[in-house]
Amino acid sequence: MFGQHDQQRSSYPLNPAAAQVTTTFLAKVFNWMAVGLALTAGLAFAVANSPAAQQLIFGNKLVFYALIFGELGMVLYLSARIEKMTATTATALFLIYSALNGVTMAAVLLMYTAASVATTFAVAGGMFAAMAVYGTVTKRDLTGMGSFMFMGLIGIILASLVNMFMHSPAVEWAISVIGVLVFTGLTAYDIQKISRFGGSVMTEGNSAIRKGAIMGALSLYLDFINLFLSLLRLLGDRR
Repeated sequence: MFGQHDQQRSSYPLNPAAAQVTTTFLAKVFNWMAVGLALTAGLAFAVANSPAAQQLIFGNKLVFYALIFGELGMVLYLSARIEKMTATTATALFLIYSALNGVTMAAVLLMYTAASVATTFAVAGGMFAAMAVYGTVTKRDLTGMGSFMFMGLIGIILASLVNMFMHSPAVEWAISVIGVLVFTGLTAYDIQKISRFGGSVMTEGNSAIRKGAIMGALSLYLDFINLFLSLLRLLGDRR
């Protein structure tokens, strides 16, 4: 959806009215991101405190992997079909994805101490906020950096798949370090992309605005969650 407005984004005038439009759109994006994160955190906490839910999800590999692949399929479907679906459907899929992610992320709360999870969440939040501000205010075009970070993301995925069989702590550590760098960079890039996109989508009607906000929220949600997980693998204390 973002790609269709590249030309409009690059030529969008930087005046007070345009800045207000962008700010309004970003507020919608961050609101939906916050809703997604709250839903994820709430369900992760609920599952982590329910022995019956833990047995159902983590005691049965078929259920656990079905949830994982269901999340992946939902993200891919939402990204590919956003133009074809209604705003209500897009919103529902984002919320369902956030809920499923919360269910599977309960494993994080069971694996790491509560103090280290809280501390890492605060660190990730600070880093995310700093890069969000940078991506919003910088006049530098971050497209090139975004492409480089995307290549790094592909590398992380491939290395993670290989390490599923190698079980190498050194490789896991390297993946986590690179992950912090990649998702920090992607945060700044995605914020800039979303900011520029907001100027054009705010003139297209409520449905387009809602779908644009949902896609922006999904991008930033994924950036934050993956930054948090990368940091947790480096800083977290296991139980």
